[in-house]
Amino acid sequence: MNTKTRTTATAKTTTDFASYLTDYLSVHLPGRVNASPNTVASYRDMFRLFLLFCREERDIPPERLEMRHIDDDLVNAFLEWTEKNRGCGVSTRNQRLAALHAFVRYVQTETPERLLIHQRILAIPFKRTGKPLVPHLTSEALEAVLRLPDGATPTGRRDLTLLVVLYDTGARVQELADLRVRDIRLVEPPTATLTGKGRKVRCVPLMRRTVELLKNYLEEKRLTGAEKADHSLFFNSRREPLTRAGVAYVVSKYAKEVEKEGKVTLPPKVTPHVFRHTKAVHLLQANVNLIYIRDFLGHTSVTTSEIYARADNRMKREALERAYAPSLPNDEPHWAEDENLLSWLRELCR
Repeated sequence: MNTKTRTTATAKTTTDFASYLTDYLSVHLPGRVNASPNTVASYRDMFRLFLLFCREERDIPPERLEMRHIDDDLVNAFLEWTEKNRGCGVSTRNQRLAALHAFVRYVQTETPERLLIHQRILAIPFKRTGKPLVPHLTSEALEAVLRLPDGATPTGRRDLTLLVVLYDTGARVQELADLRVRDIRLVEPPTATLTGKGRKVRCVPLMRRTVELLKNYLEEKRLTGAEKADHSLFFNSRREPLTRAGVAYVVSKYAKEVEKEGKVTLPPKVTPHVFRHTKAVHLLQANVNLIYIRDFLGHTSVTTSEIYARADNRMKREALERAYAPSLPNDEPHWAEDENLLSWLRELCR
């Protein structure tokens, strides 16, 4: 078979959808948009589910799926399937719709003849969701968790350092897992450099207690030399970097121990992100401006940071007390000395 024949055969067995999706995931997102590997993986998983839906519900195998099959009816059916058959919530449904919208925006510039169909897909609205409460730890609950790691063991010392850094930096779990030794600065001013969503980099200050823990930790783990600069900050017994699941396991382990003690109240589920929420609420309680909290957490808008103002009931109560604090009389009436009132009460009880 010559080159021309092979090319023709390949063209016949490759659908336009397969070509667009391959270029979108392997070239457009990582190369042109500079999306992180986690973002690309999230989009890939969504399309894996979409292909599963087309095969099982529409009898269209992945190798035969073409762009002509994809319209607003198919997308709406897929979204309904994810909710009813897969048991997904509204937020997950909206995330998948956002991924499809992004793909359609990419494709519509390549296929202008399908512009009307693409516009119909882009017009599919996101479902409204209620604003969930922000789970966070009280100061007492945070102290209870941080008291549990056993400082007499290497694992306990690592876990304590991990939990303190997680709280002190307000890092997302992936940001913590991605930390390298070079990202930690322990000389004045001590900081941690975090790489967040969209590969945005921010530096956050480290408190004195956190610096002491990190110094001892780096010396114990022999991570002080220049040749260790690219080594993962937190790792397991096999010196493999801790994953998101590994960090979540450490957090969950100590949260469950606190629950067993029953001395303080914890949110229904304590995850690494709860530590991030906790840091934000504590900053707000310390009267730190929302603008600084936005920058500290790496939010793109201060509107996102406002959820912590809604979450803090103590601050709400104090604000209400400042707004209206009625004066009460110093002396309460001595009703027991009122004979007319006592006579009326005796008649009432007969």
